[in-house]
Amino acid sequence: MIHTCKYLLYPRKQEAEMLDYLLAMSRNAYNKALEQRISIYKETGAGVTYRTQWTWFRDLRRADPDGLGLLNATCLQQTLRRLDKAYKAFFRRVKAGGATGFPRFKGYHRWKSIEFTYGDGCKLRFDKSNRAVLYVQNVGEIKIKYHREIPDGKIKHVVVKRDLDRWYVCFQVEIPKPEIVERDKNEVGIDMGLLSLLALSDGALIDNPRWFRSGKSKLRVAQRHLSRCKRGSNRRKKAASRAAKLHEHIVNQRLDFWHKTTRSLVNSYSLIALEDLNLKFMTHNHHLALSAHDAGLGMFQQLLSYKAEEAGTEIVTVNPAYTSQMCSSCGAIVKKSLSVRTHKCSCGLTLDRDVNAAINVLNSARTVRSELNVGDCAERALRSPLL
Repeated sequence: MIHTCKYLLYPRKQEAEMLDYLLAMSRNAYNKALEQRISIYKETGAGVTYRTQWTWFRDLRRADPDGLGLLNATCLQQTLRRLDKAYKAFFRRVKAGGATGFPRFKGYHRWKSIEFTYGDGCKLRFDKSNRAVLYVQNVGEIKIKYHREIPDGKIKHVVVKRDLDRWYVCFQVEIPKPEIVERDKNEVGIDMGLLSLLALSDGALIDNPRWFRSGKSKLRVAQRHLSRCKRGSNRRKKAASRAAKLHEHIVNQRLDFWHKTTRSLVNSYSLIALEDLNLKFMTHNHHLALSAHDAGLGMFQQLLSYKAEEAGTEIVTVNPAYTSQMCSSCGAIVKKSLSVRTHKCSCGLTLDRDVNAAINVLNSARTVRSELNVGDCAERALRSPLL
């Protein structure tokens, strides 16, 4: 499996300028390669392969040592592969009959990263004081905020990325698939929502911090200031950067919260049962869209999936039908609207509506798991429905 570790870079002024230049050379190569594919197709009616383009750009790189020649060979290859992947995805969508999305030329704000093969033009080093630095060909050694160790494994690729005014490096590490260790059976069902982000079958409720709504007042001021600035002015650029940093802060808050929450869940439980929800019904509803995007439940599912695989925790998804209406004690259907937050049944059970749904999710997962998984040893990935 591939594990990605992201670190903040602290380039000096000259190093940052050189990184910007390499990024511009990579973007120009992409646009030139796209232009070549379009023109050859118009002239001959035939496509161009990655290998053909690499032969042409290899010679072009050798003939321009102060321009394209400053770009590492494997970095240029990854740029051409990126275009090749975009074309393959385009033809796949055409064949499927959906929205096509032909590959487009990249402007300054649409090209933010360059990729290297580790050890060829890019490598992690440690100086005499044992401080981590990133060596990049034709740039030099750049200081890294090395806040955690890279896991044991083989570093395959390195992505250097510019985001707003900061530079980051991402190491893609190939690590062996962790062995599933025997753990104490501790199972939980989870109901996802917007009032409480998560309701657990053991009665715990995880509140919704509402990151965007809490930062909306500052965003409103920043965006109003931006709207009053003259287009193309330096003042507008500074105002846009200020608004973008506020958005970035909100994204980082959300990501940090879900990282910590999912890590706590996979370390605490050996089986986690979830509803197999398609979250589009929330984001397409104009009453719920803002809260749904703010909650980031899709991010929760994604992070939980790979963290569970690392920790050896089994995830089971079940059909969400009637989980909120069914009584977890007697199985009777107790119809209630969304405004009713307490489940009350004639059998005497009274508890939070979402906790009742979480218990039903766990019961469904246990039933189906016992039917399908002989010996209690099968694994299920997130988004693989059982019902």
